[in-house]
Amino acid sequence: MGKFAKWVAGGLGWAFFGPIGGIVGFVVGSMVDTEASPLPQQGTQAGRTRVTTTGGYVMSLLVLVAAVMKADGKILKSELDYVKQFFVRSFGASSAQEAIKMLRDLLNQNIPVADVCQQIQKNMDYSSRLQLLHFLYGIAQADGSVDETEKNMIRMIAQNMGISQKDLESIQSMFVPNTDSAYKILEVEKSASNEEIKKAYRKMAMKYHPDKVSYLGDDFQNAAKEKFQKVNDAYENIKNERNFA
Repeated sequence: MGKFAKWVAGGLGWAFFGPIGGIVGFVVGSMVDTEASPLPQQGTQAGRTRVTTTGGYVMSLLVLVAAVMKADGKILKSELDYVKQFFVRSFGASSAQEAIKMLRDLLNQNIPVADVCQQIQKNMDYSSRLQLLHFLYGIAQADGSVDETEKNMIRMIAQNMGISQKDLESIQSMFVPNTDSAYKILEVEKSASNEEIKKAYRKMAMKYHPDKVSYLGDDFQNAAKEKFQKVNDAYENIKNERNFA
């Protein structure tokens, strides 16, 4: 059993219930060898914990990826290849194969996106939701651009997950360049003073620090470093542009 299946076998936590549980229940059965590694008892819905397990995070990510891929009404082999490459870079080849197998099954399901996002908002901490958004933009941009249909779906996902407009624009600017991208990433106006830029950088560095998702394990913490590096790059670009230390 590979890494993804082990994450799922380790427990889905709150994702075992609600709309996410209804969507992924059959996937869990097909991916996990329950005789060799039985799924742990999840408890009752009323008594479930709000702590997000790695398995719950993985399934939340895959359900949202499927929603973004289905947004334009067609699924292309090239899109699956791009997603697989993303997972290979992030989690390794064996995990990518498992993720794509799960994803193919999820793409055949009806996904109530708003309900799924509201379940995530209620049960997942804000930093982890920001990382989900970063993953979604990274996958959408895997073919070289983020088209308008994908942008609209990700915006809808962000709104229903309770992500602020500024944070949405910050992460979007990491993948959809414009003349003010560096400023948008730091969530400041181009007219901001140097001191305001420094203050904004410190705030964003804390918000996007990889340690915020350390509880999910090294793979997700390492993936979070990409987002953290984009904040650092934006700050360096502004410092060079303005010539301040």
